[in-house]
Amino acid sequence: MTNSATPDRASIEGSAGSALAKLTRWRLGETVFWGIVAIGLFALPSRYLLINEIAILALFALSLDLVLGYAGIVSLGHAAFFGTGAYVAGLLTKYGIADPILGLVVAGAVAAALGLVTSLLVLRGSDLSRLMVTLGVALVLGEIANQLPSVTGGADGLQGVAPEPVLGLFAFDIFGRTASLYSAGTLFVMFLLARRIVNSPFGLSLRSIRDNPLRAAAIGVPVSRRLVAVYALGAAYAGIAGALLAQTTQFVSLEVFDFNRSADVLLVLIIGGTGYLYGGLVGAAAFRVMQDGFSAITPQHWQFWIGLVLVVLVFVRHDRLLRLSRGALGIVAARLGIATRPRGAT
Repeated sequence: MTNSATPDRASIEGSAGSALAKLTRWRLGETVFWGIVAIGLFALPSRYLLINEIAILALFALSLDLVLGYAGIVSLGHAAFFGTGAYVAGLLTKYGIADPILGLVVAGAVAAALGLVTSLLVLRGSDLSRLMVTLGVALVLGEIANQLPSVTGGADGLQGVAPEPVLGLFAFDIFGRTASLYSAGTLFVMFLLARRIVNSPFGLSLRSIRDNPLRAAAIGVPVSRRLVAVYALGAAYAGIAGALLAQTTQFVSLEVFDFNRSADVLLVLIIGGTGYLYGGLVGAAAFRVMQDGFSAITPQHWQFWIGLVLVVLVFVRHDRLLRLSRGALGIVAARLGIATRPRGAT
């Protein structure tokens, strides 16, 4: 019995390993995407500041995609971790620890610890209660920062944030060249890590939890521990994004905790899509380019035009999904010999 069962198990493990290797294999489209990013960094010197903003927003969207797209945890207060990372990096820089890389690491660790603690509240109850808890956490942290002006600067913001040159070589300049390269490089490194994670057994278990948590628990997946882990991971990514903002702009304000920041990153994922990592990157670029373009054309009404684009986008996607579902239904019905036309149709 043992000899006959062993090859079966070995073949199953081999198939699983080859499937995971196929998922992690670098594709041509990905190479082209990052090649375009690299070209844009050097071909658009007048847009360094915009590129820096896009990279930070993309990393922030990537953090939410890990939580929402892969684990199905809806959040309206993801800015809590973004703001925490921004203030941690800003305070470290202001009070003596000005190395940018160390600031990113510490900010990510503190945000991850905050995510680990708050996950005990967020993961309880339904999606609606999670929305309220995540929003409440962000509001509470924002008010704490507002009530500690001696530490955070209060309504005036945290000033005097002057990080050292990156790796001791590349100083931050007013044109944003170093900032854009620094933020884009950090985004690329964090993306590679996220790509590895979501295509690992851990990432596959997250997808099973997102699709059917009861079935995932039935086959032995530790649902609660997986959700806590990915929530802390997403918080760490958001904290690093906030730290990038603090270091590259050399200023931190209470706006890092605003609801608008959490709403913007949700809009980014609506534009780019969830559950495949590149959605946050593409959505961030599209959102910031639209915002910049509409602000230049109609400074007072740019939000109207972005809202209109989002409404059209949602309807187009819904219509496409509806057509696909009807097409699939027609194929299945044809195979089964079932008529799909409504009664009375000719």
